[in-house]
Amino acid sequence: MSAYTDLANLAARGARGDFVVARPGRWDAAMDEKSARQAAVLLLFGALDTIPAVSDKPLVSADLDVLLVERAATLNDHPGQVAFPGGGVDAQDATVVAAALREAQEETGLDPSGVEILGVLPPVPLAVSNFMVTPVVGWWARQTPVDVVDYGESAQVFRVPVRDLLDPDNRVTTVINHSGQTFRGPAFRVNGVVVWGFTAGILNRILEELGWSVPWDESREIPAPI
Repeated sequence: MSAYTDLANLAARGARGDFVVARPGRWDAAMDEKSARQAAVLLLFGALDTIPAVSDKPLVSADLDVLLVERAATLNDHPGQVAFPGGGVDAQDATVVAAALREAQEETGLDPSGVEILGVLPPVPLAVSNFMVTPVVGWWARQTPVDVVDYGESAQVFRVPVRDLLDPDNRVTTVINHSGQTFRGPAFRVNGVVVWGFTAGILNRILEELGWSVPWDESREIPAPI
């Protein structure tokens, strides 16, 4: 089965309500959903050089990658963190898909017409900034160059091979102490950065659900890079 088919099937399950990213006990921090702002992120997968990406579970073809952005350290929300392209849904956005594509174009310079939307997953709460975030799953059908558009918004834009995300040597658990509580979460060390927090949680959940994940040492901990 191809990675494209795996992702399309997952998106279809999300549309039916058979799959949610937000697992109870990890994503249910207190927040007022009525006052929460709507946001959307683009989970854009692609095959380098348009080579078909074939998943051989639990391994994934080396050409499959996903687009990520390192946020500028000067931003008010989540400075310096690695994220999916995306942001708040504006009044002019017809849908959350339109918002995700607009934000991705503004942040990375990609051409939205080259992105095939596979589906939309149920929203995920991001209590720390009072957002309800809708993950939009996309496939890069016609690839275009990407790079930082505005260094006031992004420090770097990069495509990370999914195999690098799955490599047990690149997996760690981040630890953060806040208000007398300790929080742990999955993380990935790739491309000279640590992908952690909300983005890593979504990646980890999706890779597990796709059956692509391989065992890794969850006891290897590092402080969250904040």
